Amino acid sequence: MSRGASNPSYSRSLASPNPRRASGFTLVEVLVALLAMAILASFAWRGLDGVMAARDANREAIDRTTRLATVLVQWEQDLQAVHDTGVVPAIAFDGQSLRLTRRVDGGVALVVWSLRGGRWQRWVGRPQQRGGLLQQGWMASQQFMGDEPGQVTAADQASDWQIYFWRGSDWSNAQSSGDLVQDTPPPVTSAPAASPASAASAAAPAAGNPREELPRAVRLVITLRGGKLTRDIALGPTGS
Repeated sequence: MSRGASNPSYSRSLASPNPRRASGFTLVEVLVALLAMAILASFAWRGLDGVMAARDANREAIDRTTRLATVLVQWEQDLQAVHDTGVVPAIAFDGQSLRLTRRVDGGVALVVWSLRGGRWQRWVGRPQQRGGLLQQGWMASQQFMGDEPGQVTAADQASDWQIYFWRGSDWSNAQSSGDLVQDTPPPVTSAPAASPASAASAAAPAAGNPREELPRAVRLVITLRGGKLTRDIALGPTGS
């Protein structure tokens, strides 16, 4: 008898295959899993990107609001500190620029608010104690182009601004003529030298020359980033 015939168990192991499969994933299963993970990651990234974009937009809106609030505070301070020297108009608007003279430490300064090229700008000159220098600064400011040293952009994307003055009992266009008043001569005293704020009045016109009466309040109407802003400010005690 042969060796194979004498060992039945050996014969059966050669005749029947192993019923157990090797453990693990096929290549197709791995590719399907990777595709599913990629789709989920794409959705997650889009959601995260949307959250970050909303956060940035909110932060930018808050920054704009804070900056605009600061600008409006400066606007109000300028108007409430208007000082009529009698040398140049205390406040005047030509359609592009609003010029005013205000009290500052060391004398009287010329302030110019203007709208050029979609930018709302503010410029302030040096404090002056002599009327002639104040007149020179006023004349020079009429040639401003918007890129002079000291020009500060208060707001961008600005357009269509208008200024109104409260005269008598109603608002009127700031470019229209107002009521005229007569200058009164300053009292003659032997007091010490005048304060810096009044020193710029030394070159004021002689008594009897008419000049335009100051308004009691100023209305600002300006379009910023597509929205219209209106602000009413009363002039300070010395400006009324």
